[in-house]
Amino acid sequence: MPSTRSHRHLASKFLILFAMVCGLGLTVLFAVVQRMPQQVAQARSGDEMLGFVRRVLASTEDVWDRLFASAGATYEKPKLVIFTGSVPSACGTGLAASGPFYCPLDRRLYLDFEFFDQLARRHGARGDFAQIYVIAHEVAHHVQTLLGIEQRVHAFELRSPGIAANQVLVRFELQADCLAGVWASMVQDRLELGDLEEAFAATKALGDDTVDRKTTGVVVPDSFTHGTAEQRTNWFKRGLAEGHIQACNTFNTPDITGTLDTAAAERINGLLSRQVPAPQQGTD
Repeated sequence: MPSTRSHRHLASKFLILFAMVCGLGLTVLFAVVQRMPQQVAQARSGDEMLGFVRRVLASTEDVWDRLFASAGATYEKPKLVIFTGSVPSACGTGLAASGPFYCPLDRRLYLDFEFFDQLARRHGARGDFAQIYVIAHEVAHHVQTLLGIEQRVHAFELRSPGIAANQVLVRFELQADCLAGVWASMVQDRLELGDLEEAFAATKALGDDTVDRKTTGVVVPDSFTHGTAEQRTNWFKRGLAEGHIQACNTFNTPDITGTLDTAAAERINGLLSRQVPAPQQGTD
């Protein structure tokens, strides 16, 4: 998802409710537009979604804490903002229609739960791990900020607007996909049957070429900002197969497609075969 510049829109009315998430080191800010009475049921299901997102973020914190510590650095945890409709950020006003985003200026990750419903209904990417992939991708933008990568990409965009900037932005987003794969590699022992297929369905559904075909029927490569379905899937798989940040240097490779070598492809196939069925609920 775009990290900053695509979310500068006019603000709509909103309420901001503050809450502290205990035990995770995350400050959660809830920005919600006025709800009509029939939206109360949606708010209750939002509580379940919040618990789900908190567990995913806790997992990303554990992994990136370890990886940063192994390099002698400290991982600064991002803040989470849950919103509906629109939300102000240091990067401008974000709209739910634009999807989840990360703002490097305030180091907050912005999520609208409605996007996950859209991910399933409009894009056909269903399942928990499709949603987990989206969260891991946004967290990866935070990692890029901590590593100084986002700042260099933003500086390049200011110097070289247009197609050149878009090409760099695509590499930036593909790197986030790869870093999300690195996180998934570190929790592979928790993967359940179908998890990886759900993630791959999301990377394909959110490819620029896929979105273009669904929205306009015409694929315009010069307008790409995230990469094709093939590129996004391959770079996520590369991070998953290799399991380290060095595998995610999308800025210094002639093959932006991210084609896997034989060994990496075999590791992915091995992970797919090792996924275990989800635990079944007990019966009386």
